[in-house]
Amino acid sequence: MPDEVLDQLLEDCDKPEDILGVNGLPASLQESILERIPEAELTARPGCSKHEAAGRGRGSSRNGHGALEVTVPHDRNGSCEPQLAASRRTRPPGFDEEVVALHSRGLTLRDIRAYLQQRCQVTVSPDLVSRVTDAVSDEVRQWQARPPDPVCPVIFLDALRVLIRDERTVRNNAVYLGPVIRMDGTKEVPGLRIERNEGARFRLEAMNELEARGVRDCLIAVADGLKGFPQAIRSAFPEARVRTCIVHLMRHALSLCSYKDRRRMARHMKGIYRAPSAEAAADRLDEFERHRGAKYGAVVASWRERWEGIIPMFAFAPEIRRLMHATNAIESLNRGLRKSLKTRGHSPSDKAASKLLYLALRNIETKWQAPVAGWRAALNQFYILFSERLQGVT
Repeated sequence: MPDEVLDQLLEDCDKPEDILGVNGLPASLQESILERIPEAELTARPGCSKHEAAGRGRGSSRNGHGALEVTVPHDRNGSCEPQLAASRRTRPPGFDEEVVALHSRGLTLRDIRAYLQQRCQVTVSPDLVSRVTDAVSDEVRQWQARPPDPVCPVIFLDALRVLIRDERTVRNNAVYLGPVIRMDGTKEVPGLRIERNEGARFRLEAMNELEARGVRDCLIAVADGLKGFPQAIRSAFPEARVRTCIVHLMRHALSLCSYKDRRRMARHMKGIYRAPSAEAAADRLDEFERHRGAKYGAVVASWRERWEGIIPMFAFAPEIRRLMHATNAIESLNRGLRKSLKTRGHSPSDKAASKLLYLALRNIETKWQAPVAGWRAALNQFYILFSERLQGVT
């Protein structure tokens, strides 16, 4: 910038506040530039130059100025919309996205207001923040109704417990998620349902909803051993192979052990489900019972009770078995959701809980762009084992 221009700008600045104050030189320059750009936009339109008579009485012409935070020129027909300082804008660009991003990290409306006041010197009403976050509800409904892939190679059926206020009582409700591994090896959550109790009827309704949305087949369903669950799955997908989730079984078994024995017990139980065949696994379970049954009979009983749901695992190659352990698919998902939920205590309604869980899922799914480890080898096994059911599926 030439020195003559700088001298002219600083001519009326007598003290530091005239330059660096709130209404100092930078603010005045910004206002002047913001007013000058809409002037240039309108002048470029035919018939809208200053003092031009060509547009009067026909077409469009200048029609004074309007003032929001800056002075914006108007044309008579109101067809010129300034791009830099848009009319009828009640909040700055990107404000809604920032509020939604803060809400997805578990911040309450009060926390968001405090953050905006402290970091951005912006005071907003609780109603405004609530309206911005409520706008996500339409996006949640569209997400819930979207058609999933017609074939789910692997689906993990699990429920997350969430505190939700129901009238004057805070209840520990079950939220069904059901992450799936798609044919391309990437993971997704097809939807979520909120119920008071986690029962077979609840799971049956969830399976029927997936079928109604277009899922015609499920190859492998990994469940948590709930009674009546295999029947509920097969009523919607008769050919699905249902197996017990090892993660839930191990967690339940280790909860029955003393702390000093947990590492040794976990090592013995890993030897059971990592056996090369069902016969070898049964022998290792018998050996486990001989050595640990006297002290931990309840642990052995839990394995015996769920053994019919464990046996189907040994019909698959190691690549598919690793996918069905569900450690990454379920545990990392639940950990990410709990991180967003723990700062809130409880949600005021099912709608608020669904909105927060959706936003948290949206953040988590951005990390699910690559196929799961070992998927290509597992997919080759699927095409051999389920060749007839995968005809025409890519």
